[in-house]
Amino acid sequence: MKEDFSIEKLVRRNVAEMKPYSSARDEYKKDGRKMTFLDANENPFGDGLNRYPDPQQTSLKEQLAALKGVETSQILLGNGSDEVLDLIFRAFCEPRQDNVITLPPTYGMYKVLANLNEVEDREVVLKPDFQPDVAKILKQVDEKTKIIFLCSPNNPTGNTFSEAAVLELLKNFDGLAVIDEAYIDFSEKPGWLSKLQDFPNLIITQTLSKAYGLAGIRLGICYASVEIIQILNKIKPPYNVNELTQQRAMERLEQPKVVQEEIEKILEQRKYLETELSKMAFLKEIFPSEANFLLAKVDNASRRYEQLLREGIVVRNRTNQVLCENTIRFTVGTQEENRELLEALKRIENQK
Repeated sequence: MKEDFSIEKLVRRNVAEMKPYSSARDEYKKDGRKMTFLDANENPFGDGLNRYPDPQQTSLKEQLAALKGVETSQILLGNGSDEVLDLIFRAFCEPRQDNVITLPPTYGMYKVLANLNEVEDREVVLKPDFQPDVAKILKQVDEKTKIIFLCSPNNPTGNTFSEAAVLELLKNFDGLAVIDEAYIDFSEKPGWLSKLQDFPNLIITQTLSKAYGLAGIRLGICYASVEIIQILNKIKPPYNVNELTQQRAMERLEQPKVVQEEIEKILEQRKYLETELSKMAFLKEIFPSEANFLLAKVDNASRRYEQLLREGIVVRNRTNQVLCENTIRFTVGTQEENRELLEALKRIENQK
């Protein structure tokens, strides 16, 4: 457990002092009565979408809280995880003064958002086994280091970070540790939600884009202490999650059995794909994965990528990332899609 942590020391002064915008739907609280709404300058005619959505997404948060075992006050929802991550930068990082630490190879938006917010990104490359180099990370920390970003399971490598490494960082870093768990539903490991009460500097982001199959609705989720969520709520746009997104998300959350069946199918296909890919002569190594994709080292990633495009197969060439020379990332598809991939790989196997 981390003691003597003060979030007030991390939040930007202008954010701490600001008064958040209060929308019409923030000011009126539903009490169960049928009301005539003449408060928000809405068009009175419509099919249910003429009204502004709930700015706090109350019903959706209640479903997530029950599913994840947290309080609704510990949840912030965003227009995709990228908005959530951007809000964290804007709340805690002073432009041209503060810095964050990222661990490449990793999700590229951390660096993009650091640049967008004029925050220094101190990169500490993962060790050859794709685990965090805790000693080097802590050496990079100074009084202006606000956030360490940990993507686990990591993209593009597919592995989770060791519990010991993450715990050491949580205990020894006085800033915020953001653990991006976009792929956690595909891992055998439980994730870090159960540690929220122990570490007030812990923020966890998740999404409905991967295991829940809702990439198109753009819903990102942030779990953190009540104090952190209150700060983020001050600066989020008032209606950042639209009504259709909220409705579709709640419908999907009511189908846990269907979601779990799809996850199991993806895991079965991941194992099948790994087995079959290992038989290809030009695939040099397949890295262990706890996500819905496989990272594989090939003889020439750029050439194989172009060959697959000509075969009608789109994969991701990751050769430009550190530690990922000549690697291709294969998303696990349906059984038929994976067969198409393997057949295409066999056709190009001996091509130059």
